[in-house]
Amino acid sequence: MRSLLRSQAIRAMAGRLSWGLGDQAVSSITNFVVGLYVARSLGTFAFGMFSLAWVSYGVVLNLSRGLTTDPLMVRFSGVSTESWRAATARATGTALTAGVVAGMISVAAGLIVGDSTGGAFVALGFVIPTLLLQDAWRFTFFAAGHGKKAFLNDVVWGIALIPALFIAHHTSDTVVAFILAWGLSGAVAAGFGCLQSGVRPDPRGTLEWIKAHRDLGTRYVIENVSNSGSSQLRMYGLGAIAGIASVGAVRGAELLLGPFFALLMGLSLVTVAESARVLQRAPHRFRKFCAVLGAGQAAAALLWGLALLLVPHDAGRFVLGDVWDPASELILPVTIGIAAAGFNTGAAAGLRALGAAKRSLRAQLINSAGYVGFGLIGAFLAGASGSAWGVALAITSGSAVWWLQLHIALREHQTSEKEEMRTS
Repeated sequence: MRSLLRSQAIRAMAGRLSWGLGDQAVSSITNFVVGLYVARSLGTFAFGMFSLAWVSYGVVLNLSRGLTTDPLMVRFSGVSTESWRAATARATGTALTAGVVAGMISVAAGLIVGDSTGGAFVALGFVIPTLLLQDAWRFTFFAAGHGKKAFLNDVVWGIALIPALFIAHHTSDTVVAFILAWGLSGAVAAGFGCLQSGVRPDPRGTLEWIKAHRDLGTRYVIENVSNSGSSQLRMYGLGAIAGIASVGAVRGAELLLGPFFALLMGLSLVTVAESARVLQRAPHRFRKFCAVLGAGQAAAALLWGLALLLVPHDAGRFVLGDVWDPASELILPVTIGIAAAGFNTGAAAGLRALGAAKRSLRAQLINSAGYVGFGLIGAFLAGASGSAWGVALAITSGSAVWWLQLHIALREHQTSEKEEMRTS
């Protein structure tokens, strides 16, 4: 009987992980297609401008997740439908509010900067609110165990993106046009999310949500923004030191790892919830679960990077156009860095499942400091190539910090449980 229940639990987990991978596969393919289209259409310099807007969006996205869906995944995974609906209304409303505020800041910054770079940030500001809402729907669906709905939502985005890119290419063919095409098609998916869930985002609950979850939210915001913010600072610094074309080269190399990002981000949608379930139902397997999770992702990144190194030059130019030449030289260091990041996600998922926000924040801040510092020192010494190798060194050496923090947090959790048993 015990083996039967265990088998059923494994199958259920596999099903949830499969929907997470499928959903992120669609999402990553969408982003991958947008990146390829812009790179091929506009060249390395314009792709660099697009990349600056992209990493800026990533900062806002991670800020929103820290305030909204990260606490929701920890505290409202597998709860009753009524609790989920109430939490979802407030969380998605908070995401929408964050998007409006960030959008206003982006538009103002774009107007101040001016030129084509400023125009990209103005366009980004108009589409950020619905992009954050669409992302929030994905996480709320996974918290409820409805990965299929998240998958369908991203499929709708992908379908809407096809005519949007076609129109952008044949009417303007500029960075602004492509950002608007990407963002407005995401707005279609955000609206579809409202229909899928039957829940209306409630921005009026923003302050209530932030206040109720500030113990987790504050640390997750700092952790998430330090992660994406370090990427933004590194890209801005690289552009200032080595030129915007170098930003395009680094982003092009990262884009080539897009299929692996589908695995990495797809698992991240469900790993916190699954880690929490393992901790509750089989705590003796928790450490092994985190280790297998991280090692599997690292292995997948290394295999994909090896495959990229074997791609013929002509095939690479067909995919990325002029961006291929500088990007292909960075495949090895970028692969090493992403493999190390994949390994670290096992520890990160474990820390979040334990609710050890203080320790995950500490690990993230140390790693972010190394990421920016080594990335910019490398850029100063050897341009895009030096920056890529500096980042790879920083992330690889930072693995020890992540897994040490998980070890300490798990030991504290076990000690706390033993004390509770003595006093009960």
